[in-house]
Amino acid sequence: MQNTILSPTPDLLPAGCTVRTGQMADYRLVFELVNTYAQKMNGSQELDNPELIRQDWQHIGFNPETDMLLVFDAQGCLLGVVETWLINQPPVHPWNGIRVHPDHLQDGIWEYLLQWGEKRSTAALQSVPAGLRVAPRTGVEHHNLDAIRAIQNLGWTPVRSYYRMVTDLETAPEVPAVPAGISLRTYNPATETEAVYRAVTEAFKDHFGYVEQPFEAGFANFKHSMINLPGYDPNYWFVAMDGEEIAGFCLCRPVDDEDAECGFVNELGVRRAWRKRGLGTLLLKHAFAAFYARGQKRAALGVDASSLTGALRIYERAGMRVARQFDHFEKELRPGQEISTQNLA
Repeated sequence: MQNTILSPTPDLLPAGCTVRTGQMADYRLVFELVNTYAQKMNGSQELDNPELIRQDWQHIGFNPETDMLLVFDAQGCLLGVVETWLINQPPVHPWNGIRVHPDHLQDGIWEYLLQWGEKRSTAALQSVPAGLRVAPRTGVEHHNLDAIRAIQNLGWTPVRSYYRMVTDLETAPEVPAVPAGISLRTYNPATETEAVYRAVTEAFKDHFGYVEQPFEAGFANFKHSMINLPGYDPNYWFVAMDGEEIAGFCLCRPVDDEDAECGFVNELGVRRAWRKRGLGTLLLKHAFAAFYARGQKRAALGVDASSLTGALRIYERAGMRVARQFDHFEKELRPGQEISTQNLA
């Protein structure tokens, strides 16, 4: 049965609040709100550079004027924001990212923004082919009980959990021996970006929620997210090679957005034909060693808590621990065939 689509309820907002859609110039306001929320909720900043937000909003297919709503108090201070992302093709799972000022988590703002995001997500119904399931998603830290209560009260149901994992780099990491026939090196940004992207998409087909994208759109978004944003350093993109083929990859940023003394592993994967040979652990430990050599004190990454490929076990064996849990929820707008990866074939 299709869910009833909710419209934002103005009565949810505190007296005196105003709302408007976004503008590119709002990126610094949103940056401050994101970090105010993160400091209160997680004890650290979330982003170290406002340019990360401005350039993120320049993704092909995202428009702040139609895909974002902001809530202000009577004095003009930003209290909350929602971004609805419909950039995937097809957008079967629009993403609704919400941040609310930590002093106003019980004031109805989260509910209002999620209702707006749900309404905006209905645009996907016009572009997703008939017969395919459409279910927007949202997420929040597991310990933000006020937001979880609001999300579930609006009929969204839990679908997945993800972990931020960290490890301390107090001593030089022990890097396993490279298997026979495999070589490990940094990637060549002049010639290998497309090859890395194709390896990433092949490996990530086995990740929960993966939806295959048309090549040109997917490649453009990959370059925008991984290369065009601040913090990109090709010296921290590592590839495991079998002859001329990329068997596995570990794409890192030497400085984590929320912790200047931490390196961050953005993407780590091994293509199916090369799995169960220790390449995941090898690439991970190689990245740890590179962070350590730079002087970083920690390493971090994000992982599906129920990873279909067993990534969580690899990270745990490598000495990583769970620092934070982030829960995803969804609300079905239209039943039909689920085309995102749900399990391994």
